[in-house]
Amino acid sequence: MAYLSTTHHSCRPVSDRRGSLLDALALYRQRRALARLDDAALDDLGITREEAIAESRRWFWDRPEK
Repeated sequence: MAYLSTTHHSCRPVSDRRGSLLDALALYRQRRALARLDDAALDDLGITREEAIAESRRWFWDRPEK
């Protein structure tokens, strides 16, 4: 007889995965917003247009460590 376990020790809990997905979506949106800023706003942030474009083109999984 085979028993199926509902516990997966090698997987993250669903709530952790959902949080990670929401974090990735938020990062994606922030990078898109960064790409739309005008030069005056970028100057206020202290970054160049080239730096903003480079950051906005990074993949959503390429995120800074917390």
